[in-house]
Amino acid sequence: MDPKQLQIKNFTYALPDERIAVYPLADRDASKLLVFKKGKILEDVYRNIALHLPEGSLLVLNDTKVVEARLLFQKPTGGSIEIFCLAPHTQYADITTAMTQKSKVWWNCLIGGASKWRHGAVLEKKMDTGKGTIILQASIAERLPDSFTVEMRWEPAGLSFAEILHYAGVIPLPPYIKREADEKDEERYQTIYARQQGSVAAPTAGLHFTESIFQSLSKRKIEYDFVTLHVGAGTFKPVKSDSMKDHIMHAEFIDVRYETIEKLLQNTGKIFCVGTTSLRTVESLYWMGVKIKRDKDLAVDQLPITQWEVYDGLATYKIPARESLLALLEWMKHRKMERLVTQTQIIMAPGYDFNIISGLITNFHQPQSTLLLLVAAIIGEDWKRVYRYALENDYRFLSYGDGCLLFTRATETQA
Repeated sequence: MDPKQLQIKNFTYALPDERIAVYPLADRDASKLLVFKKGKILEDVYRNIALHLPEGSLLVLNDTKVVEARLLFQKPTGGSIEIFCLAPHTQYADITTAMTQKSKVWWNCLIGGASKWRHGAVLEKKMDTGKGTIILQASIAERLPDSFTVEMRWEPAGLSFAEILHYAGVIPLPPYIKREADEKDEERYQTIYARQQGSVAAPTAGLHFTESIFQSLSKRKIEYDFVTLHVGAGTFKPVKSDSMKDHIMHAEFIDVRYETIEKLLQNTGKIFCVGTTSLRTVESLYWMGVKIKRDKDLAVDQLPITQWEVYDGLATYKIPARESLLALLEWMKHRKMERLVTQTQIIMAPGYDFNIISGLITNFHQPQSTLLLLVAAIIGEDWKRVYRYALENDYRFLSYGDGCLLFTRATETQA
């Protein structure tokens, strides 16, 4: 099956508004868990997830941290302008570099009320932090086809942009949660292991995990490790084209330690990803190794995975996962790289063969979304049965909702 020819109309279902979770449950690990394995559906709750995973397996989680990416400015005339920080300008090597900028930064943004922002006008926001006053100014540096480049300057100049966002911004809840973010969201729209600042959306499969769950994993000799993929607003971008060949997949930054890739190498055949972002990262690492296997002198700027190359140019060069990861590690070692910071635009849809993972822990996704295509790539047409069961049995959907553990068809017999 060629994913480019897929019709998005075949990946839809009726999602009533009342099934969308507007608030999280009081306890993270009390969310319902649907387990799909060997064609059968089991029900449980997240606090028991360790019982459904093979002993000795490896969980991969995304430790990105959601930043307060919504900035609200009041115009002198009384109107309001909202700036939504999407991604750093291309002049910065990665998100971490951009987030640590001091005194000023350029950022690609969506602007609510842009037509009311007069050309050349500078917006200003003053905040009392209890330790002093912060002054943040914003001006449009460039108009792009579907966004804007905004220059932001601030005082005191010694603060980083990450600190400015913390003081001035608001947590950006997904557009389908139709309410304003409150103080509780600052805690609950983050995983308990969030470390690396840079996402505008949470890796929501990880929102269910608690210290108690991690302790239960250890008792079953299930290891876990972390990668970083900074989630962009593109994760909510609907597929508007009839066929996938006309849809442009969003690119996202990934950051993975050398030691983590070593651990992947040691656990091939028993790796489970917590969330689609972790899965995108791990499978992208495989294809980067394939690229390097073809060309050991591959330049760093040639490493990113583009949308279709895993189906086109790279597909004929598939190798075992161990060979790929070894090639990637040797390439990094030769360049004395302790971390791999790059980008991926990979799209996984029916027709994609998984190379590293044995299963996925994920929430229930929107109709006609690339995330639903990814689920269909894992369990095939059974996605319809799984989602129908969830709807008929009072599962809560999307970011603050319940979730599922899906075993890939090729590896579901291992546990």
